[in-house]
Amino acid sequence: MRIDRQGGARVPQEPTARQVPRPPAPASRIQIAVAVAAVLVLVVTGFAWRSVDSLRSSLATIGDLGLGGGKDGAVDILLVGTDSRTDAHGNPLSESELASLRAGEEVASNTDTIILVRVPNDGSSATAISIPRDAYVDVPGIGKSKINAAYGATKESERQELVEDGKSESEAEKQSTKAGREALIKSVANLTGITVDHYAEIGLLGFVLLTDAVGGVDVCLNAAVDEPLSGARFTAGEQTLNGSNALSFVRQRHDLPRGDLDRIVRQQVFMASLVRQVLSAKTLTNPGKLNQLSTAVQRSVVLDSDWDIIDFATQLQDLAGGNVKFETIPVVDINGMTDYGESIVQVDPKAVRKYVAGLVGAEAPDDSADDASTTSSTVPTTMPDIDVSSVTVDVANDSSISGLAASVGDILAAEGFALGDVGNNTGTSVTRTAVYAKKADSEAAQAVSVTLGGLPVEEDSSLASGEVRVVLAGDYKSPTGSSSTSDGVSSAGTSPTPVEPGPAIDAGNKGPHCVN
Repeated sequence: MRIDRQGGARVPQEPTARQVPRPPAPASRIQIAVAVAAVLVLVVTGFAWRSVDSLRSSLATIGDLGLGGGKDGAVDILLVGTDSRTDAHGNPLSESELASLRAGEEVASNTDTIILVRVPNDGSSATAISIPRDAYVDVPGIGKSKINAAYGATKESERQELVEDGKSESEAEKQSTKAGREALIKSVANLTGITVDHYAEIGLLGFVLLTDAVGGVDVCLNAAVDEPLSGARFTAGEQTLNGSNALSFVRQRHDLPRGDLDRIVRQQVFMASLVRQVLSAKTLTNPGKLNQLSTAVQRSVVLDSDWDIIDFATQLQDLAGGNVKFETIPVVDINGMTDYGESIVQVDPKAVRKYVAGLVGAEAPDDSADDASTTSSTVPTTMPDIDVSSVTVDVANDSSISGLAASVGDILAAEGFALGDVGNNTGTSVTRTAVYAKKADSEAAQAVSVTLGGLPVEEDSSLASGEVRVVLAGDYKSPTGSSSTSDGVSSAGTSPTPVEPGPAIDAGNKGPHCVN
């Protein structure tokens, strides 16, 4: 499999996200609990600093992921759970461990739990923001894809290319894994507008180990459940779950009103309960449990090598459970579907960035800023009285949507315009779709704009008089009124099903929060 990296377009083929094998029983979709305990809880549980130092020396680490650089008064941590069938140090899990995880036989590298955690520099609080695994986003080098495939699809593509170029399997595995992690980090940063400072990764094993290390985790269900695909069979009300049963609790998606979004809520209430359990006196004063926690983290967690865990622990030593809150990004349509029939969760990156900025007290990015190469713009509303057959239009695709330039060219040709060059954008990349002309009052450019649904007309002094050029970014919307968007996405239902973020899940509650 090869990825066309010119112009950000994807080679027309089966979607990359569907080419990565994934297990039939996706237990890893809830492994973030391990990372929360490792990063936000375990290091502040009251260990002697010498014990934490010993823990740091035995942790698996990775480097050169392009992290940091943001000066926003906070530490932003990307926590992911993977489908790995190895421990954090690359050792294969035993047959009995694999059986206990109910994880299936296929091996994949999808990151099916993705949470961005922000901790202010004063260590006073933490906000954990969940990103649905099926969120359909721009992935660098691939184009539109489910975000949970950013890691795995990039890794497999890079691995195959490296092997074809003569690299050994071990070297190809190392380099492609790094490329996959970098792609995920960039995808999350692009979606949320937050620079990722640190990275933590957890495989399948850690969830069970950590849950059992604290003696089980308390949960509460509004009603009894019996769902065979996940193995979730529980009574209504409060109960304590061990590792294997906890996996079933947090991975159930079927028979829930909002599918994966309700599963995210389960993950969040489970994590909040786990935080309370780890911070409780019966855990902190029990040397055996502390030793189990340390062992669980050592076997399960991978951290970036630039992370000074001692410094971070000192920063967070006054963090209380009540100051850890769990949120979820807004969703445009939980029933989205691509034009090739793949079920997705549709999100609006601009709305996500605005929402995240509000959560973390940052200034929302200005997504409407003009491209630097332009001087002014207008949005015409009426069609000028000209002969459109005399207008030749170049159409350039600067989005990740394969074939978009050709589709827009067909619209213009059907209306009588003459077509010039149609293909990928080879000039300066843009952030929004626009029609370009030497002067913003160009009647030819205004005619193109109105035909395409009212696009802004930008001045570009480098163009000749009468020359018109359309550059298509990822925000392009078809003027046809079709229910399908420019991303090749439509609703699987009769209309989109948006989901506004629910109330925050607070780790400071005295008991477990009851859920569906």
